[in-house]
Amino acid sequence: MAKTLALPKEQLVKQALTQMQKSLADNTWTDRQKLALTCRILFENGHDSGLAGQITARGPQPGTYYTQQLGLGFDEITASNLLLVNEDLEVLEGHGMANPANRFHSWVYRARPDVNCIIHTHPAHIAALSMLEVPLQISHMDLCPLYDDCAFLESWPGVPVGNEEGELIAGALGDKRAILLSHHGQLSTGTTIEEACVIAQLIERAARLQLLAMAAGTIKPIIPALGREAHDWVSKPKRHAAAFNYYARQNLRQHADCLN
Repeated sequence: MAKTLALPKEQLVKQALTQMQKSLADNTWTDRQKLALTCRILFENGHDSGLAGQITARGPQPGTYYTQQLGLGFDEITASNLLLVNEDLEVLEGHGMANPANRFHSWVYRARPDVNCIIHTHPAHIAALSMLEVPLQISHMDLCPLYDDCAFLESWPGVPVGNEEGELIAGALGDKRAILLSHHGQLSTGTTIEEACVIAQLIERAARLQLLAMAAGTIKPIIPALGREAHDWVSKPKRHAAAFNYYARQNLRQHADCLN
């Protein structure tokens, strides 16, 4: 006999969240391994753009972070070839050099103590939308983790290797988890590597759906209260971890070497 069919939505949501905490398993990968997995996941999902883009995560000491070597593509990143750098991009561990464009990551980390991972990429649909100088429009349930959580930088500051660009991008991001950068790409953040990876996946899907919808007609907005409800429902660490683990399982079938 069913016991929950008369329960209010609020109680059902609470029950589901409690079940998620107990049922969804955490992973045991190191931060280096999760970053390498993130590189492979994004490579397989359209974020590859040659040597463009950077993925970073805070390191063991304040003012340090892990990032990939300049000269390696996302599909070549492994846990062992990542660099540990300081805010001046000086290499503390590893060989080679960091991408000079990593400089704006230092500014974001300084402005946002809650951020532990930053993903900046130039995927095709984000890049195409950025050329139109229009903000991301969230109007579908699947995309609601970005509802009222994606900033927009309309003016392109040029190649982001200077401190001016770092200040501008960090300021435009504000307290949002992501930002669309006109004539450039996207930046996604997370309190965890898993969250940042999921948000980066989502923002490219959102751009693709927006371009499809714009080509067919006028996008209709969703009700703000429902957008916020869906945002909060999905934006849970356990949900992000479960999604990341799924993407990892998909990619480990052909990218198991990234854990080395």
